[in-house]
Amino acid sequence: MTARLQRTTLALLFLGLFGVPEATISCRSEEGEAVDWFTFYKLPKRQDKESRKTGLEYLYLDSTTRSWRRSKQLINTTKSVLGRTLEQLYEAYASKFPPIPEEGYDYPPTGRRNGQTGICVTFKYNQYEAIDSQLLVCNPKIYSCSIPSTFHQELVHMRKLCASSNSSEIPSRHLITLQSAQGQNFFHFAKSDSFLDDIFAAWMAQRLKTHLLAETWQRKRQELPSNCSLPYHVYNVKAIKISEHSYFSSYQDHAKWCISQKGTKNRWTCIGDLNRSPYQAFRSGGFICTQNQHIYQAFQRLVLYYENCN
Repeated sequence: MTARLQRTTLALLFLGLFGVPEATISCRSEEGEAVDWFTFYKLPKRQDKESRKTGLEYLYLDSTTRSWRRSKQLINTTKSVLGRTLEQLYEAYASKFPPIPEEGYDYPPTGRRNGQTGICVTFKYNQYEAIDSQLLVCNPKIYSCSIPSTFHQELVHMRKLCASSNSSEIPSRHLITLQSAQGQNFFHFAKSDSFLDDIFAAWMAQRLKTHLLAETWQRKRQELPSNCSLPYHVYNVKAIKISEHSYFSSYQDHAKWCISQKGTKNRWTCIGDLNRSPYQAFRSGGFICTQNQHIYQAFQRLVLYYENCN
């Protein structure tokens, strides 16, 4: 995903609850119903001339379903899961929300060519201080801010980030457990730009105690090879299978996710904003991980093949 949209999606709900009744804002399904979480996979635009794909089609899964379904909506419409969810913020605030206040919700044209993933989780306010600390480590680029003074004492780091205030107290990495509104547990891995290593191999795989299959953008001469040098390995996914006759390569995919290798005891799925690339070690970012079996099975079925270690 583009950085602006990706950060917006991951940070959506704890920003959205400020100043409005808590019950009115949550992740929303395509039918407009409140859900505990949802994840989507925006498919890449097909390169062949015969294909009618626009680069706006997507797969969708939420807390009320068991597997991917291909959406009848396009992701740039207000009836998509992102549109339905973000529309709550447009309606609640006179100043509106990204990407452009005057135009309302849209999907950036630059995001059409490659595949992307995103996740939305509904959190209660008692999780916000923990999220506030993670934001300090991730240090996202802030597009727009509005934090009522009521929350300034509790959300110290978010206020500083909005003011573009530098901090010398940023840890190199931090892991927390978050709980969704309906009690689903999520791990959140956050790294700063001072953690100069591959987040997948050096930290996540070892902490989750599982071999990982990692799907990230495989740009030529900018990818890291599969890594088997540590107790828990990381293998690069090379191709994604949408159906029996439809697949695409990692080179067409700007998604960033990983799952436990099939057959391992710990079945994790993680979605985030960092590639497996030497240059990404110098970037801050993170991943949110879950052991939800429906999410795991949905992503596991997408793996067509992956690269073993040399």
